[in-house]
Amino acid sequence: MTTETRALASDLALAVVRLTRHLRGRRLDAQVSLTQLSALATLSREGAMTPGNLAAKEKVQPPSMTRVIASLVELGLVERAPHPTDGRQIIVTLTDAGRTLIVDETHAREAWMNEQLSGLDDDQLKVLRDAVGIMTSIIANSE
Repeated sequence: MTTETRALASDLALAVVRLTRHLRGRRLDAQVSLTQLSALATLSREGAMTPGNLAAKEKVQPPSMTRVIASLVELGLVERAPHPTDGRQIIVTLTDAGRTLIVDETHAREAWMNEQLSGLDDDQLKVLRDAVGIMTSIIANSE
């Protein structure tokens, strides 16, 4: 790895951290933690699933996910239902309130991003589109 590549890796990591911080700042009322929000987003994107599957997708230990789910149930954002074929399991599903929270969070982040992107020219937007593709590929190849 060249010095130039190491510098790029460092600069990119820092830029991503700063962008993430700005996106987190768009959160409307911070009703849930980022861990809870991530679990809600996964359920929104992928549908109902067992706590074990959710823990695996979120890359956390099952006991940690059990606590996250319990807190989300208490907030009325998810509900638990018996598994249709395995009496030992449960299925976790978003409630209407959970779906609304995800939509509101997404809109707040997208509104901020749209505002930032509106000041860029066509060449800059193309570079960002290409970067998104590259970053998506890096993430997919590391899972």
